[in-house]
Amino acid sequence: MNELHQEEVVCNKSEVAYQIIEKKWVCLIINSLMDMPKRFSEINSGIPELSKRMLTERLKELEDYGIVLRNVISDRPIRSEYSLTMKGHDLGVALQAVESWAKKWV
Repeated sequence: MNELHQEEVVCNKSEVAYQIIEKKWVCLIINSLMDMPKRFSEINSGIPELSKRMLTERLKELEDYGIVLRNVISDRPIRSEYSLTMKGHDLGVALQAVESWAKKWV
């Protein structure tokens, strides 16, 4: 692979990453899952301005990207719990660096 093609590939991957994190609520959802898995209601109560419909949509998108994992717990009543994949956790670490920068400079 030549050097110019490698730069294009890296640029395309970066563009996809920015498209993921620029969506409203994504960074807050990832941040809320950094410490531990949470149920839908726990995520929703931690981000009060986020509607249930939008949270459902964003969680589905993050699942599709392999960032969030939905685990169905078959106890009674059946419930779902969301956690970050390794990929999602790595993204969360990167977002924490941005948060640190924002606290210092914004």
